[in-house]
Amino acid sequence: MACCDVKGLMPLDEALKHMQSAVGNVCGSLMISLSDALGYGLAVDILSPMNVPSFNNSAMDGYALKQADLLNCDSNNPVTLQMIGKSFAGLSYTGDLPTGCCIRIMTGAILPNGADTVVMQERAQINGQAISFTEQPQKSDNVRFAGENIKTGQLVLKKGHKLTARDLPLIASLGIIEILVYRQLKVAVISSGNELKSLGETLSEGEIYDSNRYCIMALLSRLNVEVIDFGIIKDERRLILDAINSADQQADVVITSGGVSVGEADFIKEVLTNLGEIIFWKLAIKPGKPFAFGKLPNSVFFGLPGNPVSALVTLYQLAVPAMIKMSGVNKPDTLRLNAKSADLLKKNPGRTDFQRGNYYVDLQGQLIVESIGAQGSGIFSSMSRSNCFIVLEQNRGNIEKGEMVVIEPYSYLIN
Repeated sequence: MACCDVKGLMPLDEALKHMQSAVGNVCGSLMISLSDALGYGLAVDILSPMNVPSFNNSAMDGYALKQADLLNCDSNNPVTLQMIGKSFAGLSYTGDLPTGCCIRIMTGAILPNGADTVVMQERAQINGQAISFTEQPQKSDNVRFAGENIKTGQLVLKKGHKLTARDLPLIASLGIIEILVYRQLKVAVISSGNELKSLGETLSEGEIYDSNRYCIMALLSRLNVEVIDFGIIKDERRLILDAINSADQQADVVITSGGVSVGEADFIKEVLTNLGEIIFWKLAIKPGKPFAFGKLPNSVFFGLPGNPVSALVTLYQLAVPAMIKMSGVNKPDTLRLNAKSADLLKKNPGRTDFQRGNYYVDLQGQLIVESIGAQGSGIFSSMSRSNCFIVLEQNRGNIEKGEMVVIEPYSYLIN
């Protein structure tokens, strides 16, 4: 079966390639404090200015000594060394270690000159200053050497890396207080529709509450972008034109929800055509067929469908990878796994289908995925009740129970 059996629909892979080639990093750099850097993308490589640790130190509380002093030591032939001092973290022993002596040492303390091994305190017998040992240690036991973690000049984090809670203490250990990062991407969010009402307003017949904007902005908050909320815009050409014009002047990205279908009151596609260019519109995916991608004079445009599941799927699968590239951040790999379907999954060939499901590992260690049931693009509860997408290939038909399918566990953006 050909890839475009549904006439006029662009395959998902082709759309993603178009988007990646059409956008580039639009974010300049700025210097910020390390304490404020969580979630930002690095604008430069970070090279270590020092060894970490910067000195040989003890990995245990115990006794620093020369391993040669305990040669042939065992329970029948204990060796007694004279303790001549103590070394604490931040308050080290400054003298040299003579043969036949040891130093009481704490975790993190500098290893005294002449010492090459640390014996744990639990493996020593103490009689005043006389410390006896009944086991022969390996040389360098319980010693952390200078540069063992990171060496001077070593590449620590690459340009484009998005900083996490794991990275900040690593950078702090290098003594770096400020770092060069990319500024936040500015994203304008617009909801379109005469039927939409804000929370707190009373609904009249045929009206619904605007939920898409809450979904979009919640996901964007995980991307660490600056969100500009334009609220709800009625389906009137002039209002939509003014809103998109204003958004284009303030933001790097303009995201609309609704108004990109083929209804008589869907004006966003028309306005986009007049203001900029549409690179593509209508995709071979389900849900989310009426997705528009284009360019405005100063920004990139993503037109999401109005149905809530369609809006989230297209935002997550299409707009997010493009925005990550625009922000200068390296895109993380998408986790996809093979799982056995616990259900019959209905599907017509012609579109890549992102069904919602729950995956788990059964008692035999097999990865299993169950459908959550109804898959309508207006049933947003299907997202709340699931933990993954079941990704069914464009040309595939119905999936029988027991067949293998590809699943995509929800990432931190929506999980």
